[in-house]
Amino acid sequence: MELAKRRKTPTVNIDGVKLGGDHPVVIQSMTNTPTELVDSTFDQCLELIEAGSELVRLTVNDERAAEAVPQIIKRLRDAGHKTPIVGDFHYNGHLLLKQFKECAQALSKYRINPGNVGKGQRKDENFETIIKVAIEYNKAVRIGVNWGSLDQELLTSLMTLNSKLKNPLSFKEVVYDCMIESALRSADSARALGLAREKIVLSVKMSDLQDMVNVNTRLANRCDYAMHLGLTEAGVDIQGIASSSAALAILLQQGIGDTIRVSLTPELHIKRSREVEVCKHLLQSMGLRYFEPKITSCPGCGRTSSDFFLYLSECISDHVKNKINEWKSKYPGVERLTIAVMGCVVNGPGESKHADIGISLPGATEEPIAPVFADGKKIATLKGPKIKEDFLSLLEKYIENRFKKESKI
Repeated sequence: MELAKRRKTPTVNIDGVKLGGDHPVVIQSMTNTPTELVDSTFDQCLELIEAGSELVRLTVNDERAAEAVPQIIKRLRDAGHKTPIVGDFHYNGHLLLKQFKECAQALSKYRINPGNVGKGQRKDENFETIIKVAIEYNKAVRIGVNWGSLDQELLTSLMTLNSKLKNPLSFKEVVYDCMIESALRSADSARALGLAREKIVLSVKMSDLQDMVNVNTRLANRCDYAMHLGLTEAGVDIQGIASSSAALAILLQQGIGDTIRVSLTPELHIKRSREVEVCKHLLQSMGLRYFEPKITSCPGCGRTSSDFFLYLSECISDHVKNKINEWKSKYPGVERLTIAVMGCVVNGPGESKHADIGISLPGATEEPIAPVFADGKKIATLKGPKIKEDFLSLLEKYIENRFKKESKI
């Protein structure tokens, strides 16, 4: 199955980071430190940026957070980081953006939720305040609808209309409609106030995979705004990684989605940047973007009596991570490289031939030699105690020779 062509949307330029249109899917994440703690929030921003987050979102929930935002951004800029910083506003965004002008100016984008901007006439007034500040400072806005904080007035109205139908929709279907209507009506209101289409990003987030896929597919069919994707509460560890990856992959495969976040429940001793790493691996596995060479490694079975293939896979992975920045600067395109590390004769030679360069280690009862293949041809046979060093040397030579030749073409 081939990837569907990306939806055509206006390009949203967020202080140099372009999403939508024909631009690559943008990775983003969010800090979980109290924003008023400038040092810890700055440190976590650095962690996320260095991991590859192209947008970083901060909670702006009170006056102390709003006062801290310009300090954090200044420190990032002084450190040479240009990554756009997004402000996440709920309930009091209209007050904070109006009162703290330095915060409003320093942020690259505002995230607002139509479900908690206010009620009745206040809702319209508060929403207008936020949009006018965005226009004044030329900022993009994400209108993010969450099913856990829906616009209750709109939901009640749609439920009332639904109850009068001859064949009423299920409650879930009405929720879908409410989320989509909330996003589209808010976008229409923002545009009526003067915010350009190219400044609007929409999202409709749910925590159930099938619900999230359904509502985003329907929204994509009804508009051409740039879209942010993510499960709103994905869960912990493997559960969160699996459910987020599955949901995002289904939509990305259809050409839906311009920027993504994997929202993982924090765990002790696990870095926040794991969210970013999952996004990178997801996009690369789908062939949407490339960040570093892919290592195809053997899962092991009864034939792999030695654990050397595990050790070698880990050593090669560490070598790639340590060298990737140097390689990228010297050898453009190296991130598309595939490296195979296989553990026995069953799939080892075949996988190694299919990779750009690969090694097939001996399994149980096999002769203790390891053939190395490059571009489908056998280039060496390794054995003895220095297989790791010898293979890494061959890998370095292969990269140098291949990309020097390609640069001359």
